[in-house]
Amino acid sequence: MARFHEFIPKSIIAFQEGYSWAIFKKDLVAGVTVGIIALPLAMAFAIASGVTPDRGLFTAIVAGFLISALGGCRGQIGGPTGAFVVIVYGIIQRTGYEGLAFSTLLASILLILLGIFRIGSWIKFVPHPLVIGFTTGIAVIIFSSQMKDFFGLEMVTPPADFIHKWAAYYDAFPTFDPTTLAVSLSTLGIILLIRRYCPSIPWGIASIVLVTLCTFLFDIPVETIASKFGELPRSLPFPSFPSMNIVFDRFPELAIDAITIAFLGAIESLLSAVIAEGMMGTRHKSNCELVAQGIANFGSILFGGVPATGAIARTATNVKSGAQTPVAGMIHAVTLFLILLAFSPIVSLVPLAALAAVLVMVAWVMSEAGVFMRLVRVPSGDMAILLTAFLLTVFVDITAAIMLGMILASFLFMKKMGEMSQTVQLTPLFREEKMESPEKIDPDAIQNKSVPKGVEVYEIQGPFFFGAAGLLQGLLLNIRSAPKAIILRMRHVPLIDATGAQALEEFYHRCQRLHTPLLLSGVRGQLEKDLRHFGLIKLIGSERIFPHIDAALASLYTDS
Repeated sequence: MARFHEFIPKSIIAFQEGYSWAIFKKDLVAGVTVGIIALPLAMAFAIASGVTPDRGLFTAIVAGFLISALGGCRGQIGGPTGAFVVIVYGIIQRTGYEGLAFSTLLASILLILLGIFRIGSWIKFVPHPLVIGFTTGIAVIIFSSQMKDFFGLEMVTPPADFIHKWAAYYDAFPTFDPTTLAVSLSTLGIILLIRRYCPSIPWGIASIVLVTLCTFLFDIPVETIASKFGELPRSLPFPSFPSMNIVFDRFPELAIDAITIAFLGAIESLLSAVIAEGMMGTRHKSNCELVAQGIANFGSILFGGVPATGAIARTATNVKSGAQTPVAGMIHAVTLFLILLAFSPIVSLVPLAALAAVLVMVAWVMSEAGVFMRLVRVPSGDMAILLTAFLLTVFVDITAAIMLGMILASFLFMKKMGEMSQTVQLTPLFREEKMESPEKIDPDAIQNKSVPKGVEVYEIQGPFFFGAAGLLQGLLLNIRSAPKAIILRMRHVPLIDATGAQALEEFYHRCQRLHTPLLLSGVRGQLEKDLRHFGLIKLIGSERIFPHIDAALASLYTDS
């Protein structure tokens, strides 16, 4: 049973620890607060993603409830996020909602499998410059997607491609509506004033309420949710599976989309969980969180929603509002449902220009411009990862950004690790005539024994993996005549992988051809287990493998 303890949701643990009325009151305040904040964001992200606003609300309600109820984080708030806008918009343009639904269902299965096989802890190996790169790129795309509604341009749906999108904006700019632009700028101004002078007030919902009230009372002629999409429904749709006709024709393409959704959803949700638990002083269960994310995305599609993940800004607001347990997240979803049930006609009056202004501010906050500019001045490797992820996200797509960014990061990591590994010839240091003072002698090395004439001693330093396997090949090239013996000191080698083992095996066979005995010293702990696993101890002979170099040298004196 202990093996499955990490998959017990934090909501259940909260009740096991003793859930009181005092805790519930704090969760209630936090849940209602973040539910109201989530209302305009859920609709805005849905519209920016190319779907109707009600699908964003369905996602926030269904997925938001399941993520909190089944997840491994006390403060997590789930729902549609800006990170998915780029992906969802692209999929919708290529395959319609059918393709998005199938990709999300497949992604939900992948997320559950990632959790079951305990891959959650691996997400920490995603480099920070890569995350900032595609996050800033997503912010630029979100900003770009709002220009039509922000300026009230008379044009069809803008192209998905970044350059073509701005070219279309340029062509349509003479058609901008001054009234719509005034509403957008007014909303943006209200947001800035609230953030500057009343930061405790939720700027998103406050600005939306004020602007909607003004446009309704003064009958300002701007496009609203109702005029473009019709009035919002007053309840959730009946759960059903979407049509899968598209699957048979475009499965490879949809599978790649699913991998992108799963990967980005995992990163976003676990980053959000880390932030939440850091603020609350607790620890989250990464694998439990991934399973919950998978189930929540499956549920979202059943109710006509879009992909969901942990929302960092809403999660932070939830914690700051006093949330104690995942019950706050469940209350947030119930709050959204009650708003949909009771105030749907009023919500339908929200101007699209106001939602566009909210997303422009979201894009600015999400861009983390200060962090981005600091990382541009970091070492060239990290800067290359950052700019690669950013430029590919903006000008190609986020799938390419993630894949190539991870590949580049992996190669740079291997390069750094390879530079840490080096082979040092130690024979001159050990010759009797070179030992000028006893303090220069490593007590773990030779214990006052000199190296016999004709014996070469080399030390490998650092992890011996495929990035450093060429060291031994270079060593072979430096050997002009056959030494009487070669000792490889490996006391500073923490691990060896298959490529490193193959290089060592080839080095051994080269020594065999030269009739030169090969001895290994400093072999103990994990390194000894690795060598045994790769069959090298059996190949070289256990009698020529030693934990310390003094034993290796002693064996040479014995043989002589």
